[in-house]
Amino acid sequence: MSSPQIKYYWEDLQPGVIRELGQITPTAEDIKDFAGKFDPQPFHLDEDAARHSIFGGLCASGWHTCSMAMRLMVDNFLSQAASQGSPGLETVKWLKPVFPGDTLKLHHSIMESRPLASRPDVGLVRTAWDMFNQHGDKVLHMEGYGMFRRRHPATLTSD
Repeated sequence: MSSPQIKYYWEDLQPGVIRELGQITPTAEDIKDFAGKFDPQPFHLDEDAARHSIFGGLCASGWHTCSMAMRLMVDNFLSQAASQGSPGLETVKWLKPVFPGDTLKLHHSIMESRPLASRPDVGLVRTAWDMFNQHGDKVLHMEGYGMFRRRHPATLTSD
């Protein structure tokens, strides 16, 4: 199996760049399946219980929403990037519920970028992920870091 062509290295990920990374529409079945495996709360599993919850209807787990964002990120960006993983997130906010049939769009914004002093072949990028529903309402905001190989590694200098 051949590896995909890399389009994006650390040098290509400059602060201020915003990418739209596609869309996804969860079904009631998708929501229940995820919840049954990972977040089995009644408002994620049962329409009647959900109608009587603060959400007023069946809605996706916040973790499901994060997972859908990750799917779009991999399919439409990371699969083409020299990604080396992530040391973690600083912020995860679920701003509005996601209901079956909502069409979600992901925006990826580069906030900061710097080389790693300890790894001359890797740079660190701080990003924001914002997901919007079909009404333009922001349903998810995440901020965190990604590590990417450098196209032109620096050389380590000893002091």
